[in-house]
Amino acid sequence: MAKESMKAREVKRAKMCAKYAAKRKALKEAGDWAGLQKLPKNSSPVRLHNRCSLTGRPKGYMRIFGISRIQFREMASKGLIPGVRKASW
Repeated sequence: MAKESMKAREVKRAKMCAKYAAKRKALKEAGDWAGLQKLPKNSSPVRLHNRCSLTGRPKGYMRIFGISRIQFREMASKGLIPGVRKASW
């Protein structure tokens, strides 16, 4: 399980990225690179990293479900994900 501070940091970056998205786009279209550099570092979408919404695990992330592979397997086995069933033959 990831530290709560890491989860909070990612949430903060996502909010800042959304806040400055329009301004960033306008500066890019105008070609104002100096203006882009004055924006906060965490407002860049490159700094975002996908994390599991339940545990905060940074690796093994499944985009479709927004969770890590480990949580996906546990939830699928318990039948918590609609339309997903563990294979058995």
